[in-house]
Amino acid sequence: MRLLPVPSLLPAALAAALLAGCATTAPLPPDVLSSYVVLGEEGAATARVITVAAACPTLDVDGRPVPMSVRAAPATIAQRPTASAPADSKPSAFPVLACEAPLPADTQRAALAGSPLPLPRHEARRIVVIGDTGCRLKKADHAWQACNDTEQFPFAGVAAAAARWQPDLVVHVGDYHYRENPCPDGNAGCAGSPWGYGWDTWREDFFRPAEPLLRAAPWVVVRGNHESCTRAGQGWWRFLDPRPLQAGRDCNAQADDAIGNYSDPYAVPLGGDAQLLVVDTAATSWRGLQPGDTGFARYRDAYVQAETLSRRTTWNLLANHHPVLGFGASLDKASQLRLELGDAGLQQSFGSVNPLLLPPRVQALLSGHVHMWQQASFKTSHPSQFVAGFSGTMEDVVPLPEEVSAIQPAPGAVIAHFSAWQGGFGFMTMERTGPDTWQVAVHDRGGNVRNRCQLQGRVSSCAVARVP
Repeated sequence: MRLLPVPSLLPAALAAALLAGCATTAPLPPDVLSSYVVLGEEGAATARVITVAAACPTLDVDGRPVPMSVRAAPATIAQRPTASAPADSKPSAFPVLACEAPLPADTQRAALAGSPLPLPRHEARRIVVIGDTGCRLKKADHAWQACNDTEQFPFAGVAAAAARWQPDLVVHVGDYHYRENPCPDGNAGCAGSPWGYGWDTWREDFFRPAEPLLRAAPWVVVRGNHESCTRAGQGWWRFLDPRPLQAGRDCNAQADDAIGNYSDPYAVPLGGDAQLLVVDTAATSWRGLQPGDTGFARYRDAYVQAETLSRRTTWNLLANHHPVLGFGASLDKASQLRLELGDAGLQQSFGSVNPLLLPPRVQALLSGHVHMWQQASFKTSHPSQFVAGFSGTMEDVVPLPEEVSAIQPAPGAVIAHFSAWQGGFGFMTMERTGPDTWQVAVHDRGGNVRNRCQLQGRVSSCAVARVP
C-alpha cells in the first residue's frame, strides 16, 4: 500500500482565493433559527427547521409549495433526574417550534424562502466526519472549557473549514451537547454561557457554530452518550434523530428511559455497492454489560440487525459513538497511566453474537467519544477503526504510549497500523477513489491537512504515525 506524503500548509493567498470563489447562500428568514437536512433509513431525506414563528413555514420543492409539519411544539419540560445532582439541574425550556418535511428521493431543488437546502447525492464520494463538538461545562469533573474563546472552543471555525471542503455528506459521530452545569462565578472563559438541556444551550453548543456545515450538505447524525436520556436526550429527539418523534420516546420522563435510550440501526446508501450503517450506542457502559441487563439485550439485537443490513452491500462503514476497537489514556488516582480500551459493554454484547465483534462485511468503524483523532488497522480479521472525537470538545491530553503493537483494544484484536493526533482540533474527510478504497485526510481547525491515510478493504495505514 502506497502512503501519501502530508502536504504543506495551504498558502494564505490560495486559501483566500478559494474562499472568495465559494458560492454565497441566501440568508434565512429572521424567525428561522436553523434549517438543515438529516438522512434516515434508506437514506430518506428530511428537511428540518427550528423557528420562533407561530406556525411552520412552507418549502419550495421543485417549484411546488410543501407545508412543513410540527415535529415538536414549544414546551418547558419539568426537571427530571439527570447525570448531575438535582441542585445542578433544571427544567428544559424549548421556546421554539421544530418543523419537518420529507423530501422525495427525486427532488432536484428544495428551498426555504429562497435559501436552498442541501440535497443528498446519488453517490456520496466526499464525506466529512466530525464528533464531540460541544463546549464542556461539567461540575463533577471540574471541567470548565472556555466557551467564550474561539481558540479553546473552536467548533465554529472547524465547521466553517469543513463546509469549504464542499462535502457530499456530513457524518457527526455523536456528543453534540456538553454545557451541563453553570459556569462558576469569576470564570471569564465561560461567563454568561447557557447551561442545562434546553434550546438556549443547544443553540450555542451546536446549532449556531454548526450553521455553515448544516447548510453545506445533508447530515447523518449519530447519537452519543451525551444525548442519552439523563443528559441531552430531549433535544436529541426534538431536533436531530431522523425518525418520527413519539410520546414516551422523548426522554421527558424517567419511567420511559428504557424506550428513549435505544433505537434500531438503519442504513444510508452511499452508492457503488456501499452503505453507512448507523448504530445508536448512547446508553452503553464502559464498565461492561451482563446478560439480563437491558443494554446487553438491546445491543445484542442491534448487532443482529446491523449484520442483516450489512448483507445488502459488499462494503459497509459503520458509524457509532463508542469505539469498539479504539482506546484512550488517562491517569489514575496515583497519577499512573491507565489505558481505556474499547467499550466493554459493546464488546460483551456484540461479542456474545460474534467473537470478532463486527459483521464480516463492515470495512471500517467511524466513532468518537475519545477526544482525539485516531486510526487503527489490525493483523486479525477486524475492520479498521477511525476515531474523530476532536472537533470542539476539551481534548484528552494524557499521551498514548509510543509503542502500541502489544495493546489489544478488544480481546484478540492485534494492531498492525496505528496513527493518532492528540492536542489538535479539526475534522476528518473521506474521499472514495474505488469500490473498496477511500482516501482519508485529517484536517486541522483551519482546514489544513495534517495527515493522510488510505483505507483499502478493511486495511488502513497513514503517512504519519503521530501527528505533531
